[in-house]
Amino acid sequence: METAKYGGLHRLFDENFLDYTSYVIRERAIPDLADGLKPVQRRILQTLHNMDDGRFHKVAGVVGETMKLHPHGDASIFAALVNLANKGFLIERQGNFGNIFTGDSASAARYIECRLSPLAREAMFNKDLTEFVDSYDGRLKEPVSLPAKLPLLLLQGAEGIAVGMATKIMPHNFVELLEAQKKILREEPFAVYPDFPQGGLLDVSGYEDGNGRLRCRARIESKDDKTIIIRDIPYGTTTQSLIESIEKAVRAGKFKILSIDDYTAEEVEIEIKLARGARAEDTIKALYAFTDCEIPLSPNLTVIRETTPAVISVSEVLRENTRRLRELLERELRIELDRLKERLQAHLLERIFIEERLYKQIEECPTYELVIAAVDQALQPFCQDLVRPVTREDIERLLEIRIKRISRYDIERKKKEIKAVRREIGEVEVSLTDLTGFTIRYLDDLLGRYGQDYPRRTELATFSEVQARQVALSNLSVGYDRENGFLGAQVKAGAENTLACSEYDKLLLIDRKGWYKVINVPEKIFIGHDLLWWGKVTEGIIFNLVYRDGGQNLCYVKRFTTPKFILEKEYRLFEEHRRSEILFLKTGEGVNIRAYLSPSPRTRKNREIYRLDDFLLKGVGAIGKRLSVRPVRRVEEVSEAVAVKALGAAVVEDEEPSPQVPLFGDKK
Repeated sequence: METAKYGGLHRLFDENFLDYTSYVIRERAIPDLADGLKPVQRRILQTLHNMDDGRFHKVAGVVGETMKLHPHGDASIFAALVNLANKGFLIERQGNFGNIFTGDSASAARYIECRLSPLAREAMFNKDLTEFVDSYDGRLKEPVSLPAKLPLLLLQGAEGIAVGMATKIMPHNFVELLEAQKKILREEPFAVYPDFPQGGLLDVSGYEDGNGRLRCRARIESKDDKTIIIRDIPYGTTTQSLIESIEKAVRAGKFKILSIDDYTAEEVEIEIKLARGARAEDTIKALYAFTDCEIPLSPNLTVIRETTPAVISVSEVLRENTRRLRELLERELRIELDRLKERLQAHLLERIFIEERLYKQIEECPTYELVIAAVDQALQPFCQDLVRPVTREDIERLLEIRIKRISRYDIERKKKEIKAVRREIGEVEVSLTDLTGFTIRYLDDLLGRYGQDYPRRTELATFSEVQARQVALSNLSVGYDRENGFLGAQVKAGAENTLACSEYDKLLLIDRKGWYKVINVPEKIFIGHDLLWWGKVTEGIIFNLVYRDGGQNLCYVKRFTTPKFILEKEYRLFEEHRRSEILFLKTGEGVNIRAYLSPSPRTRKNREIYRLDDFLLKGVGAIGKRLSVRPVRRVEEVSEAVAVKALGAAVVEDEEPSPQVPLFGDKK
């Protein structure tokens, strides 16, 4: 019994959760592929169409009317209406609708007004092409989808979070979308990329036709050596959020500025004054690396296609929109053709009825039915001149003609009207025979009248990613206290044992016993007293190493570049033995050494000089080349002049040892 009860409860939760999930996905969060709208947006536009009289309407009134179709609160309707109006395509605004640049909110609904834009009136509505269903309470009718002749889904973009899925569709440029539709109709290749109202710079190298990854940057320019100006901001940010991210980075010590001021109104203008010693070029790089001046975008093109969620591409959406546009225009042409033929039928019947004086044949008819029959009989000889067979409705329309109109009938005028209607029918029929050409002409007409209102605002560019490590300030002073064995940013040491680092640097540590590892910059850790070399990790640094193999009591030399590593993992430069140790270590090229060998009765020479550049660069795991068959007591560096003299080479001017690479320090 208990099992059955809990099993039924589980089924109840599962069924209700599935219903809720389906409702949120289809009725709230995810836009429809057909018209590119979410249900609340569709209901707002239909309400504005129902109210449309050419004048502005109070937004509060529009929200109230929309609530008759939308089964949710007024706050969600108001927010959706403001968002739709700020897109700038379908709704004209009057009053303060907020600012997409600063993030300021709109005024209260009772203070602002709106109406449909001319573009919306022309391209979004046609009662003859719209399927209507009952509203949530059955009192009104609402559209299943609007007959949109625009690729609205890509034009406006959309964001929404449902249960188990989300969508993030980037807005695109009006002109580029319509031009791409023309290319689709001509079966030509095409490509479209996002265009944001905030402008900025956009790298589309990772864009995968509506998915993938984008990188968007603010447009930053140098006013002078001490001032930089932000002109455009990345999509999804505001000047307020951008300034907050800059101030946060400054507090964290990423870079330094004197002040930041926001002068944004109709256009973005954020002025940054640089601190003394700061360079504009370096500060701009730091802004991209540490603030919202550069942000990644991850599009996710999820839509409702025929009542089912689907992840598709921009190309698929545009092809579907173009196919639907062609279909809508064909249906409109056929409706217009039927209307024109009915009009021609009425004109022809009226002309025949009056010119042939058929109305005289009804004078002796005693009943209405006999009148109908008499007119029908009289029209039979003229059927071949008509568009279609005569119906009772046609005859009743003729019988409604007033005597006054018959007496003033103008035959020539009627012939001109018939000729004009026949010409219009011919034009429609020609358009129907070339639907592709007609659709292209329709798009050209929209581009000619509205294209100049929607120029591209976002500049497409390719920019390399700014590595935070490369532009970070070296504001940490890392010291090594050899006496106590501690290393870190909180360790005080002499200048020769101190290194300036940033928080993004990695430190390479090499111990006299032959182990090495790479660590993050620590605050304070115990390393030991035998740390032979430490410095910042930089690729391509050449290490010159001489070590004693304690097992064989022989000395080896090897040269290698910066080794690969896993953070915090300890590696060895040579096999571990009790007496194994590093005798000499220095970075760079042009290093010369003198090796002091153990005395031998058979040899008079107990010192040898070597040029380490003569040894090949090998991997860090290589054993190396044996320095001498005799044991080596110690190794020291010598100048180039000493090496030249000892080895009999040409004398060079530089008698000093080669300087080490600046990013690494040889610690004695």
